[in-house]
Amino acid sequence: MLDWVSDPQIWIGFFTLVALEIVLGIDNIIFISILAGKLPPEQRDRARVLGLGAALITRLLLLLALSWVVRLTEPLFTVFSHEISGRDLILLLGGLFLLGKSVTEIGHTMDAPHGKDGKKAAATSFASVILQIMVLDIVFSLDSVITAVGMVDQLGVMIAAVVVAVLVMLFASGPISRFVDRHPSIKMLALAFLVLIGVVLIAEGLGQHISKGYIYFAMAFSLAVELLNIRVRSKRASTMQ
Repeated sequence: MLDWVSDPQIWIGFFTLVALEIVLGIDNIIFISILAGKLPPEQRDRARVLGLGAALITRLLLLLALSWVVRLTEPLFTVFSHEISGRDLILLLGGLFLLGKSVTEIGHTMDAPHGKDGKKAAATSFASVILQIMVLDIVFSLDSVITAVGMVDQLGVMIAAVVVAVLVMLFASGPISRFVDRHPSIKMLALAFLVLIGVVLIAEGLGQHISKGYIYFAMAFSLAVELLNIRVRSKRASTMQ
């Protein structure tokens, strides 16, 4: 019954899947961090925990409904000779939502609006943030589960890998969120990253595959350049003082 413990193939599949799940969760962490940053400081940690908790529950439910997930790839109808499946529809709607939300957030960041009605606005904002996180969790979780199904055969290994990946994301989300909040240029870069992810999701929904590896490399390079800029600005500021 415990033969899997001594099976190196299972462990290789497990650690590989954990690593891929964490990479695929980067966009989820960024989205949650940016939305949580709009809340009062005392509510941000709670929003991040609830958001990632919802992501974990969504992924586990999708894994337990593998037969339904598999059927999502079956064509529902055809548009201009292109077959549209349930997965395509979810990716299209999720991509449009993420694209619209990211562009809106970029506009709000540039305008830097200030709320007037403190307590009531915060309560409404918290509910709105959690709802938006749950909507995007479905899209990101679908991508994650399809990757898991394609890599590993054992359901237990998939569930364990998803749980470990989400726990790692949970611990990482706090420092990432605080870093994004402290540096407006990083937040703008993160929003641009989400715009790209939204475009990729829409393209996937229309049957045009774009490897996320290209997006991740471009954003990693941009982030490295911006970190150098932050360091240069910090040194320049300390020299002027």
